[in-house]
Amino acid sequence: MPHSILPTYSALFGETVRRLGLCVGGLALGISLSAPEAGHAQGATSNEGDPVIVDNFEDDAPGTFPDGWVFVKSDENIQSYEESRDPGETVEVREENGNRYVQLITDGEALRYTKRNGVDFEWNLKDHPRLKWRWRARKLPEGASERDQNDTGGAVYVTFGSDWLGRPKSIKYTYSSSLPVGTTVSFGPLKVIVVDSAREPRTGEWETVQRRIRDDYRQVFGEDPPDRPVSITLWSDSDTTGDEAKVDVDDIELLPPR
Repeated sequence: MPHSILPTYSALFGETVRRLGLCVGGLALGISLSAPEAGHAQGATSNEGDPVIVDNFEDDAPGTFPDGWVFVKSDENIQSYEESRDPGETVEVREENGNRYVQLITDGEALRYTKRNGVDFEWNLKDHPRLKWRWRARKLPEGASERDQNDTGGAVYVTFGSDWLGRPKSIKYTYSSSLPVGTTVSFGPLKVIVVDSAREPRTGEWETVQRRIRDDYRQVFGEDPPDRPVSITLWSDSDTTGDEAKVDVDDIELLPPR
């Protein structure tokens, strides 16, 4: 895929936006803009007090692409892994000590795959205000920074509704190559929050991230979020630096209030 950050709106209808939707100058075009409908998810559901498992990859065979994740170009254009991937992009379930997880690999490329609220799982922030996942950075792109050389070895996106210009509003939680945990960066309606970093001592080990989505949304957007986010997306890119990224992700869950 082409470069993952181009902070001008002139590229809105260009090839970069067509392929990278979520990240170009904050124009998150690749994710459905329609408000999710309640009660139609084909994936995990739960009682209000139970966690919702978005994916733990235990039902997927090692060596395969995880079931249910898709490349969303628009409401009408949903592509499979085979249809959307480029050379230098790998998304594959792996197994280690009896546990299965997904590995994201980019080599001078960028990838993103999405599960949709109301289609693949059910999520209402009133009942499940917390998002949790585990990940492990095997290799992060050298010299990358969310502020300029905007490559991110691993990221979890939460996409909400659109702003007044019709641009989707998203929070991108990143595993940064260089910036400290807690750093925030804004690209219009795309807000970046660094939640893990190569500057931390346990890089290369499994780390658990847990975020209160309402609190984060209020912090970066200055208002309350909609109750139903649109989607969750897994992301990896190393196209700006031309380097390699390799990040493992597991146990993506929606949690009720404490």
